[in-house]
Amino acid sequence: MPNTIVNHSFHRGFFNSPFRPAPFLANPHLQTLFASFHRNKPAKLQRERQRISLADGDFVLLDTYTPAQVDARAPLVLIVHGLSGSSESHYVLGLQKVLAEQHWPSVAMNCRGATEPNQATRAYHAGASDDVIAVFEYLAQQQSRSVVIVGYSLGGSMTLKALAELGKHPRLLAGVAVSTPLELVACAKRLDTGFSMIYRKHLLSELNQLWRSKQQYLEKTGESIAAKRIQQCLDQGPFTSFWQFDDVLMAPLHGFNDVYDYYARCRPNQFLKDIQVPTLVIHALDDPFMSPLVVPKLSELSPMIHFELAQQGGHVGFISGTLKSPVYYLEQRVPAFLNFIVDATVAQSTAA
Repeated sequence: MPNTIVNHSFHRGFFNSPFRPAPFLANPHLQTLFASFHRNKPAKLQRERQRISLADGDFVLLDTYTPAQVDARAPLVLIVHGLSGSSESHYVLGLQKVLAEQHWPSVAMNCRGATEPNQATRAYHAGASDDVIAVFEYLAQQQSRSVVIVGYSLGGSMTLKALAELGKHPRLLAGVAVSTPLELVACAKRLDTGFSMIYRKHLLSELNQLWRSKQQYLEKTGESIAAKRIQQCLDQGPFTSFWQFDDVLMAPLHGFNDVYDYYARCRPNQFLKDIQVPTLVIHALDDPFMSPLVVPKLSELSPMIHFELAQQGGHVGFISGTLKSPVYYLEQRVPAFLNFIVDATVAQSTAA
């Protein structure tokens, strides 16, 4: 991909994405699925795993990569995966590898229960900004660099809410949210139609396995009350829609009255107006996990939002190049934005 595309201007408000799909990969489902089936995972970095405690006694796992020589200007990049993902997701590993090549440190967050059963009844969800903020604050205390938060899909939902709540935190430099379900109601409806039902079936199957493993773990560790609550929810399955799953299991186990309360309180678009640091939102209109109805109005955007709107790209896809030599646009575009922000910050500091 030419550098002129990667370094295409980042305008505030809405702007058209320079992304163009690879020939024969213009279909949104091919964009979405190609990397999962045809991409070799990026070579693993020598990451350091940390287990950090949360305020409620639970924990999350972090996978940190620190280059031998770190760019003095570089922020620390915190990466939040999507639903049923982890620090092993190809898009997380791909971004960490590119950041490593430019001598930037990064931390991949494994949300509660993503890689092993966690200790609390709750897991993570679209509004779990508290966990992202807890990790952010931990990282801010451990080192002196500014921090950037990058979230994908459901991780993007958590990220946008966290950015709004952090406001002008002195250690927060910028944010990025990719393929985020900006309106949860519209996304749940979309996953009940057409080919998108395949994604729904796959995700619900994985989530069911994760929650059953969690229930069994809590039973073995003597947390019988918590295990029973989860079992009672699972017994109401099998779940055939996210509406049902979120109403029966996610809402009651995470402090919401019902699915409507969960979706209303956690819909990401409502938080965009409150974001006070430069934030790039990358969204494809053909994303099969959502519909054009999720795109916010200009009046809903904070002046700090750079909203990159692509006609194509699928869900966390954005693959250009060719079939034989695919180019993962997000792994060029996200670092390009972060460098753009760092350059602007340095220039502003020098001028002052």
